[in-house]
Amino acid sequence: MAAYVIRRLLLIIPTLLAIITLNFFIIQAAPGGPVDQMLASMAGIDGGVLDRVTDGAGGEVAAGSARGSGESRGARGLDAQVIAEIEARFGFDKPLHERYFKMLGDYITFNFGDSLFRARSVIDLIVERLPVSISLGLWSTLIIYLISIPLGIRKAVKHHSKFDVWTSWVIVIGNAIPAFLFAILLIILFAGGSYFNWFPLRGLVSQNFDELLWYQKIFDYFWHMALPVLALVIGGFAGLTMLTKNSFLDEINKQYVMTARAKGATEKSILYRHVFRNGMLIIIAGFPAAFIGIFFTGALLIEIIFSLEGLGLLGFEAVVQRDYPVVFASLYIFSLLGLLIGILTDLAYTWVDPRIDFESR
Repeated sequence: MAAYVIRRLLLIIPTLLAIITLNFFIIQAAPGGPVDQMLASMAGIDGGVLDRVTDGAGGEVAAGSARGSGESRGARGLDAQVIAEIEARFGFDKPLHERYFKMLGDYITFNFGDSLFRARSVIDLIVERLPVSISLGLWSTLIIYLISIPLGIRKAVKHHSKFDVWTSWVIVIGNAIPAFLFAILLIILFAGGSYFNWFPLRGLVSQNFDELLWYQKIFDYFWHMALPVLALVIGGFAGLTMLTKNSFLDEINKQYVMTARAKGATEKSILYRHVFRNGMLIIIAGFPAAFIGIFFTGALLIEIIFSLEGLGLLGFEAVVQRDYPVVFASLYIFSLLGLLIGILTDLAYTWVDPRIDFESR
């Protein structure tokens, strides 16, 4: 197994290289880069009206959709030297390939540089936003799995029973309500909207958090996390519950289960000694995607609604502003995290079912 893990770790290098390379050239080709954003801001023009971005090699900066000439709408009335200084500030005075290889060299040493618009290092921005994203991703994923797996197994065992029917209705309703819409409903009901004012509306902790006792800090933290985590759980538990039910139901109807029953094995023994190993494989396989999705993109609207400054909101703002260092650093970190979790998933496979041997493959 050690040789397999080493091979997977080595495969991370070309995979990350391909991801970063592809996204680098796609983003560089997108219109309205950081130079255009700055020029448009200085000229009082919305950068979104620009048709195309500077080539980064001292050539034409951008073309305005209204004039169609080689002059940028954002650059009108600005001195050429000012434009050149802005390009040099953002590093766009260098050719595209030089910027690419410099980025690769920096990322090998985890040097993500500084944000183009926030006057802070990228790593400081990410570290500052991590507590929110970790809190949302960790607790929501943990609760979803703790609810969905036992519920899915119970529904498979009690297939077509009254319990299966009424829980299916609950799942259908939960699946039909988007997480952000449920979050708004929670605010209306419990955060001072129209009914009760039981929970805070914004922030990860209270403003006087440092003055609280240790047990008060724990309560304050979970008090703030209750509504956003609940909104994510409602939006995510339905799919995993049905996946668990169908996986276990498929295993329960297989021949080896009938054989075990014929030999006198108890239903509990069959379920947890035989069916559980096979039924859990597909659940474990979906864990990396579920975790990364909730950890990053899935929490964006929840962060906005509850005024939580997490990595999802940071990445969204960076894309809008064309803050390339933040965009690429977020992409790099989450790609690396996803690949490492994929390896941990394979190790979990062997733990659930020791018959699986990746080494022999």
